[in-house]
Amino acid sequence: MSLVRRAGPEDAEEVLRLRQVMIDSMDRPDAADTAWHAESLPALRGRLAEPDGDFAAFVVDHPERPGSLAALVAGTLEYRIGRAGNPRGRDGYVFSVATDPEVRRRGYARACMEELLQWFRERGAGKIDLHASAEAVPLYASLGFVHKPDPSMRLVL
Repeated sequence: MSLVRRAGPEDAEEVLRLRQVMIDSMDRPDAADTAWHAESLPALRGRLAEPDGDFAAFVVDHPERPGSLAALVAGTLEYRIGRAGNPRGRDGYVFSVATDPEVRRRGYARACMEELLQWFRERGAGKIDLHASAEAVPLYASLGFVHKPDPSMRLVL
């Protein structure tokens, strides 16, 4: 039996807590600001309640803290106009990969990633993107991810 399960609306607060663990690890100047959690929670609960939606989170329950999560992987499926190599135009994006520091190196993130990748495959994703921290590159590479040239640009509204 797999340790991994799909997160539901009842997991939303723990999902946000682990997302914050990930944010804190990135040394961002705004990392300590958690005021956004309260505003984000209702939307997250709604998305987690959609079993056939374009968003999924896979989690492992914490082995020593009942009611807490040990690991989280979340992703979304997006539609882009098709092209050669991906005629259906379905792209996956992985984000919010986090494991509680005290239970790292137990394979939880890998197990969650494998479930998310299967979820993407079942939905016909042609490619899957993610942004990797230096410490996570070996995990992603072992799953088949490769570095790509990144011409990304961003506009913050």
